[in-house]
Amino acid sequence: MLAVLYDIHGNLVALEEVLKDADDADAYLLGGDFGAGSPWASETVARLRALPHTTWIRGNGERWLREPPLDRPEVVQALAEMDSGLGTEEGWLYSLQSQVALDGVLYVHGSPLSDVESFPAEPADDDERLLNGVRETTVVFGHSHLQFERPGPNGTTLINPGSAGMPLDGDVRAAYALRHDDGRFEFRRVEYDVERAAVAWESQPGWGPMVAKRLRRGSD
Repeated sequence: MLAVLYDIHGNLVALEEVLKDADDADAYLLGGDFGAGSPWASETVARLRALPHTTWIRGNGERWLREPPLDRPEVVQALAEMDSGLGTEEGWLYSLQSQVALDGVLYVHGSPLSDVESFPAEPADDDERLLNGVRETTVVFGHSHLQFERPGPNGTTLINPGSAGMPLDGDVRAAYALRHDDGRFEFRRVEYDVERAAVAWESQPGWGPMVAKRLRRGSD
């Protein structure tokens, strides 16, 4: 059984509860945005590094550490003022692959096209562009922090396991998915100490107070 964890964002409190819930998993797919600039950045990466049979892909959070988005000056400024907290792991995380195919499933961070463009929860005209030529397969992605599954164009199935560390679908519980041996994906939600994580984020400069509000509301 494969545990599929996306968008942890350094929420070690949530991650520990997710890993307890997923204790039957044999392997782990780690889908990017691990924790740069968070209260527990290095601790989160160390915890993930200790897991057996892991496959990692890079999120925009890791890419931005070395490739700031010049079209978003507010993000560039925030990144310049932020200590990632990742130390020597920063370069390794940046070097990760952007997508991987496992057992007939394609795992990406945002979409096959981009790590900052993600499929919406409802079908949209842009879906085929975001697939970037992918056909007849299941595509698993994150970035939007919304847990859902739906059909996509060209015979695809689109699956977002949600965010393990910062859900934005109105449910404050940590979100992830399990892929069973028969290929079925099971969505999971896990309660954790939201207030502990929110208080830790509030002390962080820059995005900290905004993230704390997100955690408490489970939405923007």
